[in-house]
Amino acid sequence: MNEIIYKDLLIVGDDIVLDDGRNPLIVTNEACIAQDVVHAILESGLAVTLVAERSPTIIRDIEHQIIMLTESDLRIIPGTGAITSVNKQRLLTASTYEFGGIEAWL
Repeated sequence: MNEIIYKDLLIVGDDIVLDDGRNPLIVTNEACIAQDVVHAILESGLAVTLVAERSPTIIRDIEHQIIMLTESDLRIIPGTGAITSVNKQRLLTASTYEFGGIEAWL
C-alpha cells in the first residue's frame, strides 16, 4: 500500500530530525505508528521503571503493561504485541490493521 494515511515529524532523542536543507524529515504509516507507540511508552513512565527494575517478576509485569499500552492504540491489532530480548535489549513487535508489523526498540 503506497497511500499515506498517517504522517508525523521524525523525532530522535527528543529532537526533530532535519535534512541537509534544514527541513524536517517526515515518517509515514507504520513508522509513524511505531514512533507514536514509543512516545506513549516514554510518556507513561514505564520505560524508566523498566530500566530501574531488577526483579524478573516485576520486569515481566512492566513488560505486560507496555504491551497493554501498545495494544490500546486503535491502529494496533489486540493480542499481537510481544516483547523479546535481543542482545540485552528489548524489541517490541505488534501488528497494525493497515500495514502489517511494526518494531520498536525499548
